[in-house]
Amino acid sequence: MSTPAHDPLTDPHTAPADDPLSRERSHLASSRSALRAMREDVESLDISNVTANWVNAEVLARQIDERIKALADLSDTPLFFGRLDYLHAPGADQAEGADGERFYIGRRHVHDHDGDPMVIDWRAPVSQPFYRASKKDPMDIALRRRFGYTRGDITAYEDEHLSDPAEAARTSKLLQQEIERPRVGPMRDIVATIQPEQDEIVRSGLGGTVCVQGGPGTGKTAVGLHRVAYLLYAHRERLARTGTLVIGPNRSFLHYIEQVLPALGELTVQQATVDDLVATGAEVRGADDAPAAVIKGDARMAEVLRRAVYSHVSLPTEPVVVVRGSRRWRVPAYELEAIVRELLDRDIRYGAAREALPQRIAHAVLVQMERSGEAPDDRVQDSVARNAAVKAVVKQVWPPVDPAKLVLRLLTDADFLAEHAAGILDEDEQKTIVWAKPVRSVKSAKWSAADAVLIDETTDLVQRTHSLGHVVLDEAQDLSPMQYRAVGRRCTTGSATVLGDLAQGTTPWATRSWDEALAHLGKTDGVIEELTAGFRVPTDVITYASRLLPHIAPGLAPVASVRENPGFFEVRTAEDTAEVIAACEELLRNEGSTGLIAADARVPALAEALTAAGIGYLAPGEETTAETRLTLVPASLAKGLEYDYVVLDEPQAVVDGEPDERTGLRRLYVSLTRAVSGLIVTHGAPLPPQLT
Repeated sequence: MSTPAHDPLTDPHTAPADDPLSRERSHLASSRSALRAMREDVESLDISNVTANWVNAEVLARQIDERIKALADLSDTPLFFGRLDYLHAPGADQAEGADGERFYIGRRHVHDHDGDPMVIDWRAPVSQPFYRASKKDPMDIALRRRFGYTRGDITAYEDEHLSDPAEAARTSKLLQQEIERPRVGPMRDIVATIQPEQDEIVRSGLGGTVCVQGGPGTGKTAVGLHRVAYLLYAHRERLARTGTLVIGPNRSFLHYIEQVLPALGELTVQQATVDDLVATGAEVRGADDAPAAVIKGDARMAEVLRRAVYSHVSLPTEPVVVVRGSRRWRVPAYELEAIVRELLDRDIRYGAAREALPQRIAHAVLVQMERSGEAPDDRVQDSVARNAAVKAVVKQVWPPVDPAKLVLRLLTDADFLAEHAAGILDEDEQKTIVWAKPVRSVKSAKWSAADAVLIDETTDLVQRTHSLGHVVLDEAQDLSPMQYRAVGRRCTTGSATVLGDLAQGTTPWATRSWDEALAHLGKTDGVIEELTAGFRVPTDVITYASRLLPHIAPGLAPVASVRENPGFFEVRTAEDTAEVIAACEELLRNEGSTGLIAADARVPALAEALTAAGIGYLAPGEETTAETRLTLVPASLAKGLEYDYVVLDEPQAVVDGEPDERTGLRRLYVSLTRAVSGLIVTHGAPLPPQLT
């Protein structure tokens, strides 16, 4: 029969010395000692006589430092969270050298002084049944044990005898407790609670791109981060060479998730926003209105830019004469034209073709030399390519292009834009993106975020962008087609994990379909997966928020909460800010974090009211485990964040804060679904009719 978590075992003082809980605690203590010994072994390494030069020494020292950090024992984080007892011993190749049939599953591998594993990494093949095994498919598992922890100490356990037909399948209480545990501070990993449908995505191969559509609370962000951790485990050497990157919507979001991968022992993954990726081309100091931003973000702009870049190429009309010693070598204009046309037909980068042109001309000269009886080698060809006459014709025929200057000309010279946008953008669209006032230089221009993406696109036309091995793109539904292209350039030879929810798109250019998004990303062969089981948002809350779905994402399946706790939910009237603050005080009496979410325009008044009431609060991204448990959140920054309890102020004001009703309703949907345990909606104005 099963052994559920129960009170006698949750009290370490009442547990007899030989009970299972005591034995598990003993194994935990031994595992912590073994991890400490592993760390000390690395710290004691002497590399002074190992490396041949200072460069190798620096690299090795950095690798050792990262290894030491990865072996840190976090006292409040369980070293292992589960145990698997196999019916038969797995193959040695699967068990990482383990001979037995009992494996403790944890966040990282731990072995004793003999090299025998004491904790198996959750990503290892032998650990997979912990997430996938069921009564229908036990996967050769006799027993699966889950552990309950309090501040890093084992306080309970729960058993499932998967191969025992007499034991009925049931819901794990410890699993539910872990899912519903209060949220304080940054986002934490879900390695102990990964569900089978999530695990399938996490363990998908490096070669393929996966797009995950998931409503609020389905764990899509966590799935994406855990997939990175899994890929680094399974393909560490390859990804160490090519690199990995997590892209989020803003700095607050990245700060919120930044501790997940380090908690899993992964310290090398970079994080950035799309704006960070394209920031090298121009300093963003301005902003577009919505119509201009939509056009600049349209994929058609890629062709406008391509035309503008290659318009600089002109066909030669004069021959080139190369003088070497007493001899003159003449390449006629028609032959030069053929070389230029051939480079254009190859459709290679503008800069790469420009670098190849002098070599092609030099090769034509060498052919003439060979015909005359000479035997020139590569050094002669390089010398000819550097000849002043050749350099002059290259400068005239294929001049250099500065990406920022080209984009500036397109946005300030209406005739130049009209020439290259003909048949692509109509006259009204062209007028929408042309700047009203002239700009003196690239440095003085007040570039917008959309302009920076155009410069990045142009830069790639001139010189290929470096590709990474894997990119995770979160909250992808808010990207424009041109932003997708910017991300796609960073993984042309790698793969991607795309995460988002079409119902939460809150930009004027929000994604309409994932097939379209994958096409802009350059990953048309990507697989689209959908997560519909909600683990974070309580049933009553998600049911209320789902009233908006027919108006913001018709046909999209609503999230079905699997939480046993229906959560606290109430809609109440609030005549003034004092009643809103009172709702916050009420929720702060509970354990965990509280978020006060409001339309951006109402945030200053609420901040003033909180200060007057003597209630401390944080801004998004500042959440820590400190005593301050209230965060004042502008609705525009709420996406991706979560709090145990939420007070949502004036839903209609959230809707009215956006340029159109549909975007406003999507922003409201996001704001309504940030609560993990309870939600109070306060309003003085009437609620949006879509909610009533």
